[in-house]
Parts: sequence; C-alpha cells; structure tokens
Amino acid sequence: MNKASLLNQLKIDRGPMSSGPRNEPPWGWIMGGVAVLAVVVALAWFLIVRPDLPRVHVAAAQAVASSSTNGGASLLDASGYVVARRQATVSSKITGMVQEVLIEEGQHVDAGQVIARLDPSNAKAGLEQAAAQVASAGSNLDVARVALANAGPKYQRDQQLHTRGWLSDQAVEDARAAFDTAGYNLQLAQRQLAVAKAGRDISLRALDDTTVRAPFAGVITVKAAQPGEIVSPISAGGGFTRTGIGTIVDMDSLEVEVDVAESFINRVQQGMPAMVKLNAYPDWEIPAQVIAVIPTADRSKATVTVRVGFKVKDPRIVPEMGARVAFLSPSTAGASVATSARSVLVPADAVQAGDSADQGVVFVVSGGVLERRAVRLGAHRPEGQVLLSGVAPGDEVAVGGLDKLRDGKKVRVLPGPAGATS
Repeated sequence: MNKASLLNQLKIDRGPMSSGPRNEPPWGWIMGGVAVLAVVVALAWFLIVRPDLPRVHVAAAQAVASSSTNGGASLLDASGYVVARRQATVSSKITGMVQEVLIEEGQHVDAGQVIARLDPSNAKAGLEQAAAQVASAGSNLDVARVALANAGPKYQRDQQLHTRGWLSDQAVEDARAAFDTAGYNLQLAQRQLAVAKAGRDISLRALDDTTVRAPFAGVITVKAAQPGEIVSPISAGGGFTRTGIGTIVDMDSLEVEVDVAESFINRVQQGMPAMVKLNAYPDWEIPAQVIAVIPTADRSKATVTVRVGFKVKDPRIVPEMGARVAFLSPSTAGASVATSARSVLVPADAVQAGDSADQGVVFVVSGGVLERRAVRLGAHRPEGQVLLSGVAPGDEVAVGGLDKLRDGKKVRVLPGPAGATS
C-alpha cells in the first residue's frame, strides 16, 4: 500500500450524523447546576459560620452561696496556719540532772502543776550550809547583845565616879568608847544575821527551783527531756544538754495567721467577720473574726500578716493545722441566703482588672453580642473568681483574650472547653 492509502485510512469521517436517538447527557447544564449549588452552599456557610466574627469560648456563671454561719459575702480568701499565741518551752531555772519527768504528750496540766524534778542533792547541801551560817550569825548577835548589856551599866558607873572626882577623864572616855563599840557590834551582828537569812532564802529558792512547774494551764505538745539528762536554761555547750523539759500550749489562745497580698490588704479590717475551714475538716465552717492586721509587710513575699481569732473553741483545732480563711463583707453579714446567693463564680480568665483592687470587667455574651459589665470582685478561689455584683447566675461570660473584645461587638461562640479567642 502506498502512503496515500494509509493517510486515507487515518481520516475521520465527518459525514452527516445518524438520525437515530442519542443517549449522551447534557454536560453543560450539569456543570452549571453544580456551580450554582456550590455558590449557595458557600453563602449559607458564610452566613452561619461567619468566619469574619471573633471566636470566643464562654462559661456560665455559677451561683455561690456565702457562709451559712455568717451569711456575708466573701471578699477575700487566704491560706494560713493555726498558731498558739500562748505557748512556752518550760525549763528549769538552774542547771541540773533530771530526776523525774511527770508529763506525756497530750496531757493536760494546770497552772503550778509539777511537771519534773531535778536532782536536789546540791541544793540541799547549800541549804544546810546557809542554815549553819544563820545559826552562827544568831550566836554572834547574842554575844553582841551581852557585850552591850555589860558596857552600858559600866559606863554609867564611871560617869558617876567621875562626877565625884574619883575617876579621871581618860577612864570615862574609855568606858564611853567601849559602850559605843558594843552598840556598833550589835548592829553589825544584826546585819550579819540578816545576810545569813537572805542566803538561806536563796538556798531555799535554789532547792525549790529543782521542782519544775507549769507556768499556765495547757496541753503538753512536746516532751523534751528524760530522767538522767542534764538540763540548763541556757546552752551549756554540751551536745547532750537539754534546754527544756517540755512545751505547753494554751489551747484557748489558738488563732489563725494568714498572709494576705499587699494588693488586697485594703479589703481586710480589724473586727470584720471571717470564716475558717481547716484542711483536716474541709466541710466544717468555723466562725471567726479578724483580731489584728500586723502593721508591717514582708518584702520578700509582698504580703501582710493578719491574725484571725476563733469564735468557737473545739478540741479538734490543734496548732500548726493548715487553714483557709474567707474574709466576709461586714455590710452583708447577717444577710439572708437568697441575698448572698447573688454572688457567682466565673473562670479567672473571664475577668479583667478594674480601676481598683475590688473592681473588674467582664464581657457577657447574649445572642452573639458582647456586653461589657463592671463587676465587684470577691474572693479568688482555686476554681475561679467570685463576683459579688454585675453578673447573675447563668449568664455566659467570654473567657480569654478579653483585650481583643469590644462592647456591642458580635462574636461567634465556640463549642468545647474555654480557651483563648482567635
């Protein structure tokens, strides 16, 4: 076959089309419909999703009931420890060996009760010596009295004889000097006896100091010494010398000391009501009251120490227990539970700082629109921030990224846990 024949075989026949029926679909109309549907879907997505709107997470404000004991709204929460204002490590007044210890941990003692005894042998020996000195001084006083009693009449007789001219002036002067000397010796003997008696009193006190007594009523928390050990009121330098017998705590003087940040100390005032919860008994609300605000700050922690006293005494309260104190609003103390329930709890990231330490700002989301509200701050808790006013229970507040939000602006609420805005 030649090339011409081959090329003719490769040509496409473009003759008249067959008049029979065709099954090919109208691709043009289909593609057009798909394009229109895509535009409609995109428009609907834009209107529903609104990617141009800021996206926020929200959290519902939860109602917070105030303390059932005081009924006041909590202005501030702080952590601290139970301490005793009156406690003492009791020691002897002298250095000596412990002979007997009469206390145990947990034992209640009364004021003046004997809690220990030291070896009294040295004190007894000193007392015997002092008693002997008193006896000797008493004998010297008797001798001085006898000498004065003899010198007085002799001086009188010599005066009479001198008047009659039977004695010289020198003899009378000698008799007078002897009389005066006897008088001075009597005074000296009296003073020596007083000194001896004072020494005996000191020895008696030293013997009494071998008996250690409780300075006040309380409970023994530490037993520090055992029989046979040496105790001293000062450090004697020996590694085995005790400085105390035991520690006594007056349980009626227990209170709570808490450190309050300087930025919130303006909320705390002396005499304001408070409520204490012990870490050991978290469901037990103990009524309390602020005793004092210590007028000095800790520069390393930027805190001020506050003393809070218990209004209820209970044996379950012991020193060094961890405690959490809620300082209550004096203006609302005694209010009804319904009134105090207006306080709400929101996440800490939902609150902006305000013009003062007890004021703040939140953004309430209603119908997809932001509403800026000023609120009064209450206690800051681990689970969030308490608001005393400005937000009602159930209101949804924006959480995170508050610096990007504006009053009256529309937003899109994101599902899921609270997070930052985008």
